[in-house]
Formats: sequence, structure tokens, C-alpha cells
Amino acid sequence: MSELYPAIKPFATYHLDVGQGHRIHVEQTGNPNGIPVLFLHGGPGIGLGDQYRRFFDPQRYHVIAFDQRGCGQSLPFAELRDNTSQHLVEDALAVQRHLGIKKWVVFGGSWGSTLAMLVAIAKPEAVLGLILRGIFLARAEDIDWFLNADSAAAQMFPEHYQEFMAPIKETVGKKSVLEAYHELFSQDDELSKMAAIKHWFLWESRIVCLHALIDEAELMPDIHQAISLALLECHYFRQHCFIDENFILKQLDKIQHLPATIIHGRYDMICKMEAALTLHKNWQNSRLHIIPSAGHSAFDPPISAALCCATKAMADFIEGQ
Repeated sequence: MSELYPAIKPFATYHLDVGQGHRIHVEQTGNPNGIPVLFLHGGPGIGLGDQYRRFFDPQRYHVIAFDQRGCGQSLPFAELRDNTSQHLVEDALAVQRHLGIKKWVVFGGSWGSTLAMLVAIAKPEAVLGLILRGIFLARAEDIDWFLNADSAAAQMFPEHYQEFMAPIKETVGKKSVLEAYHELFSQDDELSKMAAIKHWFLWESRIVCLHALIDEAELMPDIHQAISLALLECHYFRQHCFIDENFILKQLDKIQHLPATIIHGRYDMICKMEAALTLHKNWQNSRLHIIPSAGHSAFDPPISAALCCATKAMADFIEGQ
């Protein structure tokens, strides 16, 4: 399968009150009587786009998705208070209860893969299987891979990394990259704050695809998205994503029995290939697909094709039981 499914619109959209002043934007697409699948977007903070629905056969799947706290159409926008991994897991389970779904497939890429595994670990009896792309285990080494000067990304894209470091070059020797950026994001000077947000967003955007885009206008079509991505990623990474080191690997016994498809681009510069291999080696009921000639983005064509094949195979497996 080389093409995405046709673009379609949701049949239902609404805000769900999940407490602490947060109201998450939820949307449902496809066949309401189909296999329920929860789509979890990346970031943290990237929000939902329109294209994610195209990974699923709309005749076979009931696709459920929500903008995580602080991003997309969820309210309040860019709110960091009461915004942790534990809150997001509870939000996913609140959506499941609200819709009366007993079991669903959980699908997530990048940070979405982290959250998908956390949701499954929290309530494995409610999961049919998982489809995971661009594995991020939220270990210290995974965060370092994205941010540090000696990482593969910084070495492969040194000119872009220099631009990423430009706003904090005076302080980074005294503080970590995360602390230096957090200080800029917390200041009252809106011009300096927005400049820092732009540099953070551009760094990620330039390394997300196998063939990086250079045109800044193409990379930053939505300043709204740039704000939530930069602020929420920094917020989560400073707190080690609010989970203990190696938490997911240590909790894998709870989901060993669940079927999982793991898809990772060979040249992923945002999430390290080692994480996918380590996860697969420790998850006996998983299958790992390393995609040659692909980077991190779900919309690198070989990754998209693999995801569509994975959703088809999962539907065949579930319907064949």
C-alpha cells in the first residue's frame, strides 16, 4: 500500500471537560461501528492536523483523537499548569469512558508513542493492540539525542543546530539547554520570547524529514502550533516527561501480551533508532519494521505506507479473531 486513505472530515467534534480548568478538543472520524482506535499526536504540543485520519480505512475504523492539554483547539491554550503525562493518560481514559468504549487500538508516533504506551500500561485490559511510530521512551538519553551538541542530529545538521543555540549561546555554558530556553520562555519580553519559540520550532522542523526543508515560510505556517510545541516540549522535557527513568521498559510486563507494531525510520534524527530496537527486544509480542530511506516524520512516504499497512494488518487480525 503506497497511498494514504482519502481525506475525510470528522463526524463529531466537541470539547470535553477533564478538570483543573482544562477542556480538550475531541474528534471522531470514520465508521462509528468500526474498530475503535485512539490516535495520539506528538510533541508534546504539536496538536492534531488533518492528515492523521488518512492512516485508517474509514470503513473499518472508528477513529478517536484529541488535542492534548494546552495545544490545538484544547483550552486554555499553552497552559502548563496541571499538564503532565499522568493528566494526559487520565484524559485519554476519560474520552474512553465518555464514549463507552470497552477496548480500542492505541496508535501514536514520537511523543504519541510514549503516551500510547503509558495509556496501555495504565489500563491494559482496555487495549486491543498498539501501533507505534518513531519510538520515544522519554529516557534522559532520548531527550539528550534531540537537544545536545554531541547528538547525531546536531552533528548531521550543525548549521541548524548553531541557529537553535543562538538565543542561548551566552548562558548555555552555565545552564543546560532546557534551563536556558525555559528562562527565555518565561520572560515578560514578548519579542525575545517569540524569537526563542521560533528557534526551537525551526530546529525540530528542519530535522523531522529525511530531506530537510530549508524555506522558513514552509516550516512555520502556523505560529499557534509553534508556541504550543516549544512551550510544552520544554515543560515536559525539563521534568523528564513526569515519569521515572526507564519507566516504560520497567512496566512492559503489563503489556507483553498485547500485539504491537513498531515502525521507525532508519535515519530518524529526532528519536533514536536504538529506542525502537530496545523496545522490540523487550516486548515479545511486538514486530519491528525499520524503514529504509525514511526519517522521523509520519509523512515521509515510506513511513506513511508502513503505517497504512499496519492499520490494515491490525484490522485483519482483530476481525479474524
